Amino acid sequence: MNYPYWAAIALLMLGLYTMIAQANYFKKFIGMTIFQSAIILFFLLTSVKRDATLPVVATPGTPSAAMMNPLPHALMLTAIVVAVATAGVAFAILVRLYATYGSLEEGVIAARVTAEPHEP
Repeated sequence: MNYPYWAAIALLMLGLYTMIAQANYFKKFIGMTIFQSAIILFFLLTSVKRDATLPVVATPGTPSAAMMNPLPHALMLTAIVVAVATAGVAFAILVRLYATYGSLEEGVIAARVTAEPHEP
């Protein structure tokens, strides 16, 4: 049984459910972070090759089928950097929302946005 795959799928579903079902923007932010981490974990799990060696330590003449592909790992490093940047921007937006409206609940913010007079 491939338990790591099931763990990644469970985390993916947990993050997706949290983003959809919660009305608090901070809880949605946590769900987004879990979702991103689960996607990175799943992608790395699919790139695993049993009994493979690294291309830098392979001896000359080693068939390419016996070597790991470093590209998925490099791509996931980029995805981690993007996830951290996304989390930073989302957290800054949450701080501004709370400072402006005094709440992070969708309903409260929506009510206060519609109650404010709009300037032409």
